[in-house]
Amino acid sequence: MGLKALMLGAATMATVAAASLATVIAGAMPAEAGDNTGNFMVRVLATGVLPDTDAGAISVNGVPTFASGSLDVPNEIIPALTLSYFFNKNVALELFCCFANLDVDGKGALAGTDVASTWIFPPALTLQYHFDPVAGLKPYVGAGVQYIAFFDTKSKALGGSMDIDNAWGFTLQAGVDVEIGQGWYLNADVKKTWLDTSWQINTGGNVLSGNIDVDPWIVSAGLGYRFNLEDIFGARTAEVPLK
Repeated sequence: MGLKALMLGAATMATVAAASLATVIAGAMPAEAGDNTGNFMVRVLATGVLPDTDAGAISVNGVPTFASGSLDVPNEIIPALTLSYFFNKNVALELFCCFANLDVDGKGALAGTDVASTWIFPPALTLQYHFDPVAGLKPYVGAGVQYIAFFDTKSKALGGSMDIDNAWGFTLQAGVDVEIGQGWYLNADVKKTWLDTSWQINTGGNVLSGNIDVDPWIVSAGLGYRFNLEDIFGARTAEVPLK
């Protein structure tokens, strides 16, 4: 079974497990925790990471050797989670998190070369504005930052050791939640991050290096549940206002 199949299977299992857990939690909550209430929202998502790759020239021992555009990062589908905190009905802070395994392929003069593979941990934090609902649709927009940490990076065709610098990027976001009742929502979301980093491979006494703009589109769809911590722990009182 290929890596993408494994990741799709993991996404499916994660979605089923989270939905089952949320069902148990929902059954234990009081009736007043309805569709329009709750400071928190969790979502389980199937996410496409679609890099808009723009690679700079590759240098060998400091001498530019391969032209710009000689590297590409293919698309991947991964499971992901988000946790949102609502300050009020319109303003929320969202944390997006996942793990992904990405390949780095050759293009142009390096076409057909499996250059490298790397695992990434790319949390994104966005401040969102949620518009008032219309017919059960709750659109929102957001802006924030994304940090990508690269680990377990392997140089494949070239051998040797490879390092990719961790990097920060600016993120814009748009999405919509669709009420389906009892605090449950369907979600569709798209993020765009502008992020560039540098890399280096040490192989056979030579050092290859370059810069690469990953600039991914992050497209997600999944299931969400909105709740209050007071409901889960049974601490809600009649005096606590619902949002």
